[in-house]
Amino acid sequence: MRLLSSFASPRSGLALLLVLTGIVGAFAQPASPPPTPGPDVRLIEEAVERAGDLPNLRSLIVSHQGSVLAERAFGGARLDRPTNIKSASKTIMSALVGIAIDRSVLQSVDQPVASVLGQSIPSEADPRIRQVTIGHLLSMQAGLERTSGRNYGPWISSGNWVRYALSRPFVDEPGGRMLYSTGSTHILSAALTRASKRSTLELARDWLGEPLEIDVAPWTRDPQGIYLGGNEMALSPRALWRFGELYRQGGMIDGRRVVSENWIRESWTPRTASPFTGDRYGYGWFIRDMRGHTAYYAWGFGGQMLYVIPSLGLSIVMTSDPTAPSREDNYIGQLHALVADGIVPALLPRQSETTGSVGSGNPPPEEPL
Repeated sequence: MRLLSSFASPRSGLALLLVLTGIVGAFAQPASPPPTPGPDVRLIEEAVERAGDLPNLRSLIVSHQGSVLAERAFGGARLDRPTNIKSASKTIMSALVGIAIDRSVLQSVDQPVASVLGQSIPSEADPRIRQVTIGHLLSMQAGLERTSGRNYGPWISSGNWVRYALSRPFVDEPGGRMLYSTGSTHILSAALTRASKRSTLELARDWLGEPLEIDVAPWTRDPQGIYLGGNEMALSPRALWRFGELYRQGGMIDGRRVVSENWIRESWTPRTASPFTGDRYGYGWFIRDMRGHTAYYAWGFGGQMLYVIPSLGLSIVMTSDPTAPSREDNYIGQLHALVADGIVPALLPRQSETTGSVGSGNPPPEEPL
């Protein structure tokens, strides 16, 4: 009774209400989530040391949410010196095609390439060539006989690379299985050149080089002067990292829109799968799982690699000796494992560090080329 009487007045009743409200509120408020642990520096350092044991590796850049965690050059290489990124060029070409569509230079991924390059199609070409779309070429589903692998030499020895690629016999229907072919991305380079009336080099410098503040050096051209689409581009490791950051941030760089978010989503949508690795493939990007997280990666001959793992905020660049096939000594498998088993665990909750890797995969028996 004494307790109740002490709160008999209106003022005292208000005090009791405030006390009770505070008590209930203390229990009703959700507990603050524990702070997300930052990258495990020890694991990153161990991964860098492990990378140093790979004789073909020339550079490694690891960043988390845009902050560089590690960057190292090996074997006399430099992080700011252009290097041949080989077939990682195909991923750059995909970005240029996406920007061209956003700018109405090209119509869409469903546009038949013949609507742009009809004059370059030989009269004896298979009629199905007119069914091949921009999207088919991007996803390596044109159906045309490959110009990569053992067919690469005869193709680049021809007098007209575009006509040669467009006149290959069909070994599958347009939209069929994945047929990895540099000729497909070279056709895209020719389509960009024809539609824009500008060279692919000019487009790359204007659409990517300027906003990313990176240098894009001239590279190989075909006998007609068209820059080779899908091979031989030269970018420094830091420039390739900036490109990866562009995609990790949904097409934005330094607050500026460069590539549409929709194009990145389309590029990262699996459309087929590599017959050599089983990894999925979108528009110029390979896709695999690493410890439960989706990794999108560009892959060039010898081990020129760009990995983007958005769910972990990771962008990773590796460049390698461009003359040594990465299939030798399971080198490509070692690069994948360096990411999946060495770097990714540094961003996982500490209790997950001892779990096995998921999707590090078996080594492919053939290079992308």
